[in-house]
Amino acid sequence: MNFLLSLSKRIDQLSEFVGRWVAWLVLASVLISAANAVSRKAFNLSSNAFLEIQWYLFAAVFMLAAGYTLMRQEHVKIDVVSGRFSKRTQIKIEIIGICLFLLPFVYYVTKLSMPLVINAYVTQEMSSNAGGLIRWPVFAMLPLGLLFLGIQAISELIKRIAFLQGLIPDPSKKQGAKTPEEEFAEFLLEKEVAARDAALLGAQK
Repeated sequence: MNFLLSLSKRIDQLSEFVGRWVAWLVLASVLISAANAVSRKAFNLSSNAFLEIQWYLFAAVFMLAAGYTLMRQEHVKIDVVSGRFSKRTQIKIEIIGICLFLLPFVYYVTKLSMPLVINAYVTQEMSSNAGGLIRWPVFAMLPLGLLFLGIQAISELIKRIAFLQGLIPDPSKKQGAKTPEEEFAEFLLEKEVAARDAALLGAQK
């Protein structure tokens, strides 16, 4: 199990690396969008390439960060039913979900999409829009993103099995910064505690 946990750690490091670098594509998309707007309004110059590169970058961010998002436990979960069970039961449900749904989904969609990517690469398919971009790079984002997602799913599976064996803490807790809602709740709690302390101090005087 130590080898598998070491493998999981390596996969997490890969997802972390990819996620942090992919985040810069958001800035690139914003800058390109701003430059396109300025050139169109100020100089009456524009190109479909500027428009297409924006959704190319969006596709890259959405797909390539899928594994990173899974590692951070930020994918949408419906806990209406599973939330009523014990933590061990919830983890078992997640293991079933990974094995029966997530990994088969990754496999079949990758299998279906690869011929499209290969065909677009071989034929050097171009956008039908005037001045558009070559298509295969954006097509390749789908299988590549699913590859990252599938690898991370294996890491999550390892961590959940290790948790059931009592080797690691709960892997289903969200990582990273607190949400705005959590920060606001903590702020209100701090205000309440401060007001209570002030009231007690006033009563003592």
